[in-house]
Amino acid sequence: MIIKIISRKADLKDDFKERVEKKLSKLEKFFNKDVIADVVVTIEREQEREKVEVTIKSNGVVYRSEKTTADKFDSLEMATDAIVKQIVKNKARLSKKMSINDLESTLGIQQSNDVIEEPEYKIVRRKLYTSKPMLEEEAILQMNMIDHDFFIFTDANTGKVNIVYKRKNGDYGLIIPEN
Repeated sequence: MIIKIISRKADLKDDFKERVEKKLSKLEKFFNKDVIADVVVTIEREQEREKVEVTIKSNGVVYRSEKTTADKFDSLEMATDAIVKQIVKNKARLSKKMSINDLESTLGIQQSNDVIEEPEYKIVRRKLYTSKPMLEEEAILQMNMIDHDFFIFTDANTGKVNIVYKRKNGDYGLIIPEN
């Protein structure tokens, strides 16, 4: 696993970098050697908070967690724990690559006889829409006019279907397909 540590508004000391390496090295056996794990640390001085974002992309699956606390070490612990929970939740998919016993021993999970039923996903509404080519700014305006948190549109420049969305902090994000 290739680990990239990025700091924003922060000077990271070696002990924190070593902790990141140690925490993420426990997850290496679930992924290929060329998988990249991005760890972004942001210090929010005015609120006295330290945010840690951990993102691991593997075979089209994205594991991502973002935690904010008063201490970056605590944020790291909580973020990696959330990634572990995501892996456990998807262990059926992972079991094709490795045995369940390896998964449980690595993550420290006790095997139980209790059967946990996965929730049944039920589509309750379908919508058809007509997508005309538009620019990103126009898509944001359309999204705001219909008071949604996301909007699907065809980019006038590239001809690809994109998604613009409203972020928690009020800014906007854009999802662009790679293929």
